[in-house]
Amino acid sequence: MVSDNTKIGTGLMFLGFTFLFLGVLFLFDSTLIALGDLLFLAGLTLTIGASRTLRFFSRKDRLRGILAFFGGVVLVMFRHPIFGMIFQGYGLVYLFGQFFPIAAASLKEVPIVGSIFRQPAVERFFSSFGQGGDGRRAPV
Repeated sequence: MVSDNTKIGTGLMFLGFTFLFLGVLFLFDSTLIALGDLLFLAGLTLTIGASRTLRFFSRKDRLRGILAFFGGVVLVMFRHPIFGMIFQGYGLVYLFGQFFPIAAASLKEVPIVGSIFRQPAVERFFSSFGQGGDGRRAPV
């Protein structure tokens, strides 16, 4: 059974991604991107819990990604959305890079998209992405 906080958090994360997409679509509108960032962080906190979110964003081995992500959020808040999104993208790849090979392996079983993810070039890309094969745990 899924708790109500998880359901609300997932909805907020989806709404955050929607605002981020609209912000990029409307030529990097900093207001929409900032709203998307705030909704994403609130949704993440509700989905996995406050203590796990705090633990995730306070690990020393992820300091580079944490600083890049939150630095990007600050840049967006100060009306520099393009540079902010670049920093956030780098931070997200650094923080969640270990999860991408896991997601790609799951997408191989999807009927239509699976044939794309079974291509050797795509498999090599995702296996090397975010230190995918070194046996480290998923980010959350």
